[in-house]
Amino acid sequence: MTIDTDKAGVPTGLAEPPATTRVPAAPQARKPFWRRPWILPLAAVVATYLFYQISPYVPESTAPVPPHDGFPAYYPVLVTHMVASTLAIITAVFQVWPWLRKKHPAVHRASGRVYLLGAVVGGITGLIIVRFAPPVGQIGVSAAVSLWMIFTIVAVVYARKGRYDLHRRFMLYSFAIVMNNIWGVLIVNVLMRLPWEVNFVYMLEAARWTGWVFNLMLVQWWLYHTEGRDIGLPRGAKGKRVSA
Repeated sequence: MTIDTDKAGVPTGLAEPPATTRVPAAPQARKPFWRRPWILPLAAVVATYLFYQISPYVPESTAPVPPHDGFPAYYPVLVTHMVASTLAIITAVFQVWPWLRKKHPAVHRASGRVYLLGAVVGGITGLIIVRFAPPVGQIGVSAAVSLWMIFTIVAVVYARKGRYDLHRRFMLYSFAIVMNNIWGVLIVNVLMRLPWEVNFVYMLEAARWTGWVFNLMLVQWWLYHTEGRDIGLPRGAKGKRVSA
């Protein structure tokens, strides 16, 4: 019997050692199409908010607008603000939908562009008309609107640079701001139905500050809580991992 020196001592003609048998991985349960159970309730809350918030302002003759003497363009600017902000809050729902972001990144990017347009136009027109609102709460509204535009623009800049970790972080901050509108309506309606009277000044200040400050705190907690979780990245992300 000859020895094949290339086989390192294995006699010629003998069978190679059998390869290790691989046990197939158990199939994972398929997740529902919405990927998260909160996406449909979120969409329902947004739709309900938009219906009850927008309907009183159409037509102009019955719209509950504050006095705006000397500024005849108030109502057109208000309508522009409402249309742009409506586009922003609707596309915000799509932006935070994990299934859409992973399965249809092109749709995610397109809705992101619509969201950017809505945030910038809605923010600028909001700052124009806020001076006609009651003085109470104007600072809170101006701060929220300004941060909304800043967070959104910063998020887009990071996306263009391929920094999807920071892009998502600032988009979540932007999402926290835009969802403040729902909190404001809820806070006012709850305070108005309490068995005791709440001072109108406190009511408006609470509505203008509490929602977006609480939302930002909640988002920051979520980012800390999910630090390092891999949620999947689009191509070209250079292997970066982002928080979920």
